[in-house]
Amino acid sequence: MSTSTSHSPTSTGATPAPERQGGLLADAFHQPRAVWAIAFAATVSFMGIGLVDPILPAISSELDASPTQAMLLFTSYLFITAIAMFFTSWASSRLGVKRTLLIGLALVVVFAALCAASGSVGQIIGLRAGWGLGNALFISTALAAIVGATSGPSAGAIILYEAALGLGMAVGPLLGGLLGSASWRAPFAGTAVLMGIGFLAIMALLRTEERPAHVSPLASLKALANPALRTLALTAVFYNFGFFTLLAYSPFPLEAAAAAQGREFGAMGIGAVFFGWGLALAITSVLVAPLLTRRFGLIPTLVVTLGLLALVLLALALLHTSMIGMIAAIVVGGLLLGVLNTALTETVMEATDLPRGVASSAYSGVRFLGGAIAPAVAGPLAAAFGAAAPYELGALTIVIAIIMLVAGRRHLAAVAGQGASHHLDAQAEAEAITAGDEV
Repeated sequence: MSTSTSHSPTSTGATPAPERQGGLLADAFHQPRAVWAIAFAATVSFMGIGLVDPILPAISSELDASPTQAMLLFTSYLFITAIAMFFTSWASSRLGVKRTLLIGLALVVVFAALCAASGSVGQIIGLRAGWGLGNALFISTALAAIVGATSGPSAGAIILYEAALGLGMAVGPLLGGLLGSASWRAPFAGTAVLMGIGFLAIMALLRTEERPAHVSPLASLKALANPALRTLALTAVFYNFGFFTLLAYSPFPLEAAAAAQGREFGAMGIGAVFFGWGLALAITSVLVAPLLTRRFGLIPTLVVTLGLLALVLLALALLHTSMIGMIAAIVVGGLLLGVLNTALTETVMEATDLPRGVASSAYSGVRFLGGAIAPAVAGPLAAAFGAAAPYELGALTIVIAIIMLVAGRRHLAAVAGQGASHHLDAQAEAEAITAGDEV
């Protein structure tokens, strides 16, 4: 993220909770066309998180690829996203917000279209890397663009932005399933078309703005010297391993469990399940996580929710032959992941005196490496030790994440005592949701 440079509430972001729930909710839908254009593009961008999930088995089958090869679509995407996140703050400070948005969108359009035209899983794996670069550039600057484009109170535009993220998280798997039931190529082509519309809308409607303050290209890498940020980044590496074990690996045992019961699940069935997952994640990330962190504090919320996620992964290991059991566990996992994504990023923002954009970029860059490794490991592990093994390893990595968090708690004194009185301003809360859900 590259949308903020301090911890103090600003006139553009600070909004009392009652006001956000009242008059500003109506204001959220009375925005300039530029704000709507960015919100539309953000929705499509966040659809990409779950868009590929329903078509992984189809890609594996039709392109004669192993599940491991199909899951590498996540690995290449996340690895390049991780590297890019270290430099997005610097890029937007050099290029300006509008130009960064357009470059990011153009890259997604080109690489998504090329994915649709690919003839091998190897080509798609390579092209997904370019897609990851584009998405990192776009998402890292979208919130700043929305705040800058609004003509009224910024909190109204931020509510609209949060709604766009939630909608994208929920609709992505469903759209992937609907289009994927026709062809595995269709979700890629659909994303290219929708992002192309977003590109044209932003080009036409968003005014050219002044460039943000200059940021060093090494600022995010240097930020990892901060012990609090390093503790949270290491926690997130292991957490994201569990996250992407659930997201990237689950379509394969889910389809196998359905087939064992004589049902043809297919892309539409997988899409429907992960629609429930995405909807659950969106609801808890936008609505539930802020309530829990204010009531119980950031660290207690993280430790308890991580523990529950480890239990969900163990449940998936035990229930991997039960279609109904897997569906229930995946949706419950979505509820927990939404809380964890937002709470972890909120902790990153509050635990150090680093500029929020720099801290968030450094944290995101490290944590996505865990997400990139998980899909590459899950396939070979399942082939060698059985379908439950990836979930068991995922549960273990969540336990390690808890140990990392507790062991480094002495570095998190700035947030250790925050409870009911703790709150982020509206813009910082949206940044936490964005950085938490960004993939």
